[in-house]
Amino acid sequence: MGVTPDCSLPESNYFEKLYPYPANIVMSSIEDASSLEQVFAGPKFVRSQPNKRFPFYDKQFDILFCSAVLEHVGDKEAQQFFVLECLRVAKKVYLTTPNKYFPIEFHTYLPLIHWLPKRIHQKILRILGMDFWAKTENLHLLSARTLYNLIPSSIEDKVLISGNRLMGVVSNLILCMEPIK
Repeated sequence: MGVTPDCSLPESNYFEKLYPYPANIVMSSIEDASSLEQVFAGPKFVRSQPNKRFPFYDKQFDILFCSAVLEHVGDKEAQQFFVLECLRVAKKVYLTTPNKYFPIEFHTYLPLIHWLPKRIHQKILRILGMDFWAKTENLHLLSARTLYNLIPSSIEDKVLISGNRLMGVVSNLILCMEPIK
């Protein structure tokens, strides 16, 4: 969930590059990434709409993989809806997102200012000409606690949150969920 049509970056769509059974992949994004069907022979592309139900039926997929998308879907309510949709369409969910408390923010490459209150952080980004990243709908970072708070209480015991470390500090959060059947 959340492929990008931009293939210029080596980290873009790495799951599609590495997964050994491409015919078993369904890619989805709010962007038109239909060209990826030709880039990666085998996967099918289905376009989704922002803040709407995913165009898939309940438990259609065994696993939903989503890397570095959650921070781009909007505010807390939009993020919670996104997580619930992931849980609705998949039997298991593997999701990653940058850790708000890593010293460098990966989208802007700026240190520490993302630790400031959101309105101040966004004002600094606008001053620096980074208007796109200054909008909550484009960048809303999460900590482990805020990520955990998006999880319905009914499945808290089916959730694992861990992290990847870079120089000893958690740079990215990993959320694995197995919804109650």
